[in-house]
This record gives sequence, C-alpha cells and structure tokens, in this order.
Amino acid sequence: MTDEELACQFHSMWDGFPGLARLVDANHNVLAANPVAIEKGFAEESLCAKVGSPEIHRQCKLARFFKEGQPIIDHVLEDRVRGWMPVAGRDDVCVHFAVMIPED
Repeated sequence: MTDEELACQFHSMWDGFPGLARLVDANHNVLAANPVAIEKGFAEESLCAKVGSPEIHRQCKLARFFKEGQPIIDHVLEDRVRGWMPVAGRDDVCVHFAVMIPED
C-alpha cells in the first residue's frame, strides 16, 4: 500500500472521529490528520511533538508503541484519553488519537 492510499484510508476512517486523530511515524511526523487535529495545529508534515504546549506531550508513548508494537491507551490528562494504535500491514506508522471526556 502506498502512502497516498494509506492517507486515503486514514481519512475515510478517522475524519468523522470527534477527537484528534493523526497518522504518525516513529519520528513524530504527521502523515495525515483529521479535521479536528488540523484545527488544533496538527497539520500534515508537522512534527506532532512540537504542536501546542509541552505538557500535552508529557509521557508520550510513541516510542514505547514502536518498541512493543501493541496498542496503548492512557489517561494521563484529566480531561482526555489518548492512544496509539497499529495500522494493519505497516509497522512504520500508527494512529495516534485523543478524545475529550465529557463532563455531562
């Protein structure tokens, strides 16, 4: 699968997601981003780890994800859950997402 095909598949799956979703590589490069992520500054070809304030990237588990190759989810920020998910057939990228927890 080419990177272009992968980006198309990412958009078809994640553009409707109510949180941030990015397709990233091991060097934190954003290869594709859904509209919510783009609104927050995670433009394609940006460095995920350089967007926003440093505290939102604290305890990032991207390196651990690529070392272990297994999905990871955490709740280190009190108002959101974030995760790193594998992409079938690709060990060089993952989907990194974050979703806000509603207060009700």
